[in-house]
Amino acid sequence: MRQMFDSVSFFSVYVTCWVLLCLFAVVLYIKDRNTYSVSCQNYWRFLFIRWKVITFLIASTGMTVIAPYTGDPTWDYVDAAFMSVLTFLTAPWSVGTLYKMVKKELPMKQGFVAACLWMFSASWSYDLYIETFELLLKFGKSSFP
Repeated sequence: MRQMFDSVSFFSVYVTCWVLLCLFAVVLYIKDRNTYSVSCQNYWRFLFIRWKVITFLIASTGMTVIAPYTGDPTWDYVDAAFMSVLTFLTAPWSVGTLYKMVKKELPMKQGFVAACLWMFSASWSYDLYIETFELLLKFGKSSFP
C-alpha cells in the first residue's frame, strides 16, 4: 500500500509541476507574442507545404491505425492522432528555437517556451489524456487529486 501511495503522490507532484511550467510558458509567450516565430504567417506557410502535409498524413495515419495493436492498453486512436498532430505543428519550431537559443541567437525565455511546447507535444499531452480521461472513464478513478 505504501508503494501505491508513493507512485500516486509522485504522479500528482509531476503533473502539478508540468502544468505550472506550461502556464508560465503561456504567460511568457503572451507577454511577447510577436517575437516568437511560431506566431508568424511564414512559419505556418513553411509548415503547410503540400509535400509536408501529405507526408504527415501518411505517417500519422499509420501511427493511428496501428495504435490499438501495440499491446499498450493506454495507446489508442485518440492519443496517437493528437500526438501526431501536435508534433507536426510544433516540432520544427521547437527544435529550431532550441538550436537558436543554444547558439545565443534567441533569448532563453523562447527556449523555455519551446521546451515546454516540445514536452507537451511529446509527453505531457499524453499524460493529461491518459490520466484525466482514459483512466477516469475506464476505471472510474484518477490518481490526480
